[in-house]
Amino acid sequence: MSSQFTRREFLKSSATVALTAGIGARVAGAAPPRTATDQVTLGRSGVRLSRLGIGTGSNNGQVQRDMGQEAFTRLVHAAYERGITYIDTADNYKTHGMVKEAIKGLPREKLYIQTKMPWDRTPFTDNPLKELDRFRSELGTDYVDSLLIHCATKHTWPDDLRMFQDAFSEAQSKGHIRIKGVSCHGLPALTAATTNDWVEVHLARVNAQAHHMDGADGTWSEPGNRDAAMKELSAMHARGHGIIGMKLVGNGDFTEAADRDKAMKFVLTCGCVDAVVVGMNGVAQLDETIARMNRILAEA
Repeated sequence: MSSQFTRREFLKSSATVALTAGIGARVAGAAPPRTATDQVTLGRSGVRLSRLGIGTGSNNGQVQRDMGQEAFTRLVHAAYERGITYIDTADNYKTHGMVKEAIKGLPREKLYIQTKMPWDRTPFTDNPLKELDRFRSELGTDYVDSLLIHCATKHTWPDDLRMFQDAFSEAQSKGHIRIKGVSCHGLPALTAATTNDWVEVHLARVNAQAHHMDGADGTWSEPGNRDAAMKELSAMHARGHGIIGMKLVGNGDFTEAADRDKAMKFVLTCGCVDAVVVGMNGVAQLDETIARMNRILAEA
């Protein structure tokens, strides 16, 4: 009786140990949580960048310009040290020169620099490629990783802006840009972008509150139609387009922590956004954004 009891207890104990070990192994082998500094791929382009990017267009770049070069350079280097390699700029922001100074000393091949070209005025309508050459000179780089048509507003933009698409494709063939795309304002332009496979990357306004998201006509203060916009973004992503989310915190209008959490959680868990860009005014805001993203991603 005693030996049988001992044997049964031994077998029970061994099974418990094995089960516990198996669970531990599965937990140990589980994928680590996603983070703000992960390198992610934009759609099917094969181009990689950090999940979080540093934006330079807050209030059309005024916030970053007011920082001054020294503080902005400190921000970019602090971001790189934390694993953030994506910098977002545009001709309209007038921050190309600031980016050029800020990236000095950083390995260019590890950075993802995205800029944008306006389409509605000269000299861009005269010679887009010449203006791209100016962009590259101002940024101090032989190539930009992504060039976007900035702020398309009409459903007819793929036909209306064919010259820009052709110019961007030519620049891509020369190695002056890696990928090309568009940012849209309004559902008419957004829906046209969905089925236009010339677009490899789309910069889209996304937040849970639909604040400054795409609506009926693309005007800045119109009510955003979140559900309609997200339907288009999901369809784009399914076609292999890369999607970068912007306006996550409502152009800075979401000042309460709960609102910022809600907006951030929505874009990070929607399933069709590859990366996000947030305009920042210093290292403290950088660290706050990374911490918020990491917490939300860990909870997802």
